[in-house]
Amino acid sequence: MCKETKEQLELEAEIKSQAHEFLKYLNSTLPESMELEYEGFYRRGFFVTKKRYAVIEDGEIIAKGLELVRRDWAPIVKRTQEAVLMAILKEGDSQKAIDEVKKVLKRIRKGDVELKELIIHTQINKPLSEYKQVGPHVVAAQIIEDHGIKVTKGTIIQYIIKKGKGSISQRAVPYEYSEGIAYDKDYYINNQIIPAVGRIMEPLGYSKKDLQDLSVGEKQQSLDAFF
Repeated sequence: MCKETKEQLELEAEIKSQAHEFLKYLNSTLPESMELEYEGFYRRGFFVTKKRYAVIEDGEIIAKGLELVRRDWAPIVKRTQEAVLMAILKEGDSQKAIDEVKKVLKRIRKGDVELKELIIHTQINKPLSEYKQVGPHVVAAQIIEDHGIKVTKGTIIQYIIKKGKGSISQRAVPYEYSEGIAYDKDYYINNQIIPAVGRIMEPLGYSKKDLQDLSVGEKQQSLDAFF
């Protein structure tokens, strides 16, 4: 785990001071209608693409384009991704990141997850009759309508993927009618947790299979070298 030293703190303070001085100088040379602003000092950052990244400032994760800031991923996914990012960006602790993944996968496999942690939110963007590809949110919306509640464009559908046979879409159940169902453990592991965590861990040397197997032997070395 990384610890702040007096020298690091002094260096960061100096960098921030010089950044503000440079910005002040630069703005003095720009037309009155233009002004550059100081956004922040980030000790570490993780970039998937230009529009998908996470940085840390004053102990808080600032993310763009990742699952933790998107509503179409389950809450348990967002919290897991945030925990992994905190372990890596704040603490530089690769083992803690892996332990967070292990802990969540164990809970899912044991069936020890409340349904509210598994809700997926998707917006209806046109009349249900106009959907040619019937995704899980459309199936869930149709169930809601079967209960006499009209679903219109703009409605946010909350649903769970239940255990059973058939396509994922056909196993979507509106959250409000999901009491007592058994959730699909494999779906939430392979289609939610692993893809979200993989976006962070794969560039650091972990494949999806590594995450599924949670075998961190030689792969652990490659991640430690990153820090």
